[in-house]
Amino acid sequence: MTEAVLRFEAIDAPHDLSGFTFEVPATGCSVLLGSGAGTAIALAAGRARARGGRVQLGGRALESVPPAQRGIAWVTPANGDDTLAALFAAAAKPLRLEQAQAAARMARALTRVRLDGFEGERAALLTPARQRLAGLGVALVSAPRLLLLDDPLSGLAPRERRALAHTLRPVLHETAALIATTEPEDALLLADLVAVLAAGAVLQTGTPKALYEAPETALVAGLFGECNLLPGTVEALFEGECQVRLDCGPVLDARLGDVGGPGSRCILAVRPEQVAVAPLPPAEMGEGALPARLRDVLFLGDRVRLTLEIGEGSTLIVIRPPGTRLPRPGGPASVAWDPMAATAFRPLR
Repeated sequence: MTEAVLRFEAIDAPHDLSGFTFEVPATGCSVLLGSGAGTAIALAAGRARARGGRVQLGGRALESVPPAQRGIAWVTPANGDDTLAALFAAAAKPLRLEQAQAAARMARALTRVRLDGFEGERAALLTPARQRLAGLGVALVSAPRLLLLDDPLSGLAPRERRALAHTLRPVLHETAALIATTEPEDALLLADLVAVLAAGAVLQTGTPKALYEAPETALVAGLFGECNLLPGTVEALFEGECQVRLDCGPVLDARLGDVGGPGSRCILAVRPEQVAVAPLPPAEMGEGALPARLRDVLFLGDRVRLTLEIGEGSTLIVIRPPGTRLPRPGGPASVAWDPMAATAFRPLR
């Protein structure tokens, strides 16, 4: 397991964190997702104080270490009338490097954030995305042990967010970085490791892929990508599985999540891309198929989004690739999914 560069141990902070514990690996980009994430990185930077618990950097308690001596860089967008060359030179000056070493380090930082050729540009005249890249480059000059970023993709149009994320990701992956955000998509775009926060503590930790494919609660399932959340009641429990009666009528098997015993309320979660659909009656589609009624079809280029009704009034979203043989409005339709592709969770509160 990768060594931790930063540890939060049982942190309590007014209104935000309660028993918050998390380890930041020494390499890669970790993302704190949810309320309290901003407070956590402020604690690491020395911009806030906790009322309980401790923060350690490389095994050393940070409470008595001045922010400037922590080897932690808080990344902010570059702005103002100075050129990038001047900003990078100012960042290198406290390091007391020889001129050739300083020039090499600044050149490498510019290259890593893809701003070669912009040395003479004034920061204020750069696009917002390039200002953020320039701010990251300035932070990299001092070779910090840890980078801290607060919502680095916020305020940008969707296409700009994705483009900036593609540039940031390899840089953040090579070093140790900790990001605070409330945007699940940003976590998917940037993170090697995600910690989902709820009620001031870590609800689940994992890679973006793990959180998407194996969420442990309905909250996590709903955060990452579109997900059908169908209300129902637990009928029976088996080893790793359960039987659920949906409020709309059908009785289905599912993977066992954090539900209670028989008779308890639950939500059955299934991803739209896990649902098969066919223009056939259920008996012809096969075992486990449910009758459905097509309500809407939306063509989205690389996928087709269908809205269907199952049982007594429940809506089901299905995502299929273009070219799939689909039902017609008013015609026969059936849906089916592998029982292990659906998970029963406690209802959202």
